[in-house]
Amino acid sequence: MNIRGSICALVTPFAADGALDLEAFARLLDYQLAGGTQALVVAGSTGEAHMLEHDEFDRLLAFALEHVAGRVPVLAGTGEAGTAKTVALTRRARDLGADAALVVVPYYVRPTQEGLRRHYLEVAEHGGLPVVLYNVPSRTGCDLLPETVAALRDHPAIIGIKEARSDRERILALAELVRPDFVYLSGDDGSAGEAMLAGAAGTISVVANLVPQAFRALCDAATAGDDAATARCHAALGPLLEALDCAPNPIAVKAGMPVLGLGLGLPRLPLVELNDGPDRARLHQALSSLASLATVAG
Repeated sequence: MNIRGSICALVTPFAADGALDLEAFARLLDYQLAGGTQALVVAGSTGEAHMLEHDEFDRLLAFALEHVAGRVPVLAGTGEAGTAKTVALTRRARDLGADAALVVVPYYVRPTQEGLRRHYLEVAEHGGLPVVLYNVPSRTGCDLLPETVAALRDHPAIIGIKEARSDRERILALAELVRPDFVYLSGDDGSAGEAMLAGAAGTISVVANLVPQAFRALCDAATAGDDAATARCHAALGPLLEALDCAPNPIAVKAGMPVLGLGLGLPRLPLVELNDGPDRARLHQALSSLASLATVAG
């Protein structure tokens, strides 16, 4: 399975009444495909997975799979705090036709490394899908260490990791674990170029929701080992990345969606909309450079 390059962690559009906005979701999917996105994540943390009802998860994933129709791989976010729940959700994603599962480290419960090892082996054995591990300690309160990842990658159903720690030491440690049947994917837009230059096969991105073509240019440059082009792409994306840091994800990225005609950008409680003011103005100003971002690697 070719899960690499520019991968978008899709937002989930909601209508004014709070229901799924599948028309806006279709436009977002088309925007990603036209922009060169090479794989998609449905119902991840950026997609407000924990605010989705069971039937909404099913409808959203089934819609994406039908709309994409095999043009790029579609990963489903299936990570839960408990192992049995994670296995069950991964099986549902399998039955709906997902290509792989993106499984976040169990949040809040803070398992040990042995607990994490056994958790992921259970999902790999019984979930029915290829598994991409997902480590994001700032949100889960638990850090999946490289030595645990090294042990897990021997399972044939565990095909990679999305690592959202951006420190140089962690990037290099994960890059050493890469092999033909196990990919390292960056999960941090700000350090994505550095990670891919070090050996990451791609990036699962938030900002790609807004600028898929520009982010694809960054990924192409970095995975090709072109330091200069990577620096140019990152510098051009810099103002937008900084603007998105004004609020917890996905609040800010959703605020940019209406500017592009990709839905109302409404999050679900307990998330709230980005306030009108300097942060929103800065985000809109950064998005106004979209046309130049799309050609930055040239």
